[in-house]
Amino acid sequence: MTTSPEAVGPDAATPGQPVLEATGLSVVHRTRSGPLHAVSGVDLALYPRRTLALVGESGSGKSSIAKALLRLPPPTTGTVTLDGTDLAALSPRALRAVRPRLQMVFQDPLSSLNPRRRVRDLVAEPLDAHPDPARDRDREETVTRQLEAVGLPPALFGDRRPHQLSGGQAQRVAIARALAAGPRVLIADEAVSALDVSAQATVLNLLRGLTEERGLAGLFISHDLGVVRAVSDEVAVLQLGRVCERGPTEAVLAAPAHPYTAALLAAVPEPGRPLRDTGLLPADPPSPPSGCRFRTRCPLADSRCATEEPRHREVAPGRTVACHRPLVGAARA
Repeated sequence: MTTSPEAVGPDAATPGQPVLEATGLSVVHRTRSGPLHAVSGVDLALYPRRTLALVGESGSGKSSIAKALLRLPPPTTGTVTLDGTDLAALSPRALRAVRPRLQMVFQDPLSSLNPRRRVRDLVAEPLDAHPDPARDRDREETVTRQLEAVGLPPALFGDRRPHQLSGGQAQRVAIARALAAGPRVLIADEAVSALDVSAQATVLNLLRGLTEERGLAGLFISHDLGVVRAVSDEVAVLQLGRVCERGPTEAVLAAPAHPYTAALLAAVPEPGRPLRDTGLLPADPPSPPSGCRFRTRCPLADSRCATEEPRHREVAPGRTVACHRPLVGAARA
């Protein structure tokens, strides 16, 4: 069975309609040496109370997708709809009005927080940027509620400034600020990569709980397949701007179908176990090769991989892989 290329969606048990949907998303950066195709023809859908993880090496296109969804800047081609509304069709004023429904938590919390402002004022920034007379009557209550939701009592943390916070606390302030806007979609871009292990666990548990409690549609971006298990329902693996494998997180991590996914898993360190050889050949070329984009690094590549770009096919219920020689599920054809 063949599915639409680059599709990233829920399994059959997922109820409801997507909150955010992207179709044919492509991002091309203009550089001195010519166009750089960061993302090529990616489809994805985000659903309430579910988190999709985008994983891949640095440079695979993860952050470019996140920024394109937020139109920071807009994608080169493709459409992004929020609750059925095409964001590209909105006027600048109408787009500003819907921006509170799309919120992002960045990798380095301290660089995203104004060092001169108190924590309570930082959390209130979305309220100041998008005034709402009905809501603003309860401004202080809103700030208090968001800080308590992330485990930072206002009496202890409200008057602190960012330099008086640990990394994990600063990231929780950033999450509280995003929640204050009343989002429908929460995007976390490498939100725990700069934190120690204990702070990572706190933030991951927080994101997971808030997504379920508030009915948020989550997008979690990471280069670490070991981290996404704690926070995501589904995973999409990016390689050179294309999705090479997608499916339920536990199924993909337990038995990867694409050689690239298997190599990423082999690179995850485990206590008491020597690092395994990932099997990867030298790094990707500056421009995607013909045929399969992974073939220049794949130990299983053959002549077909050099001439024919693989399309997604189903290898198990809710799982697809773009590979001529999948490791599991479908017979090699």
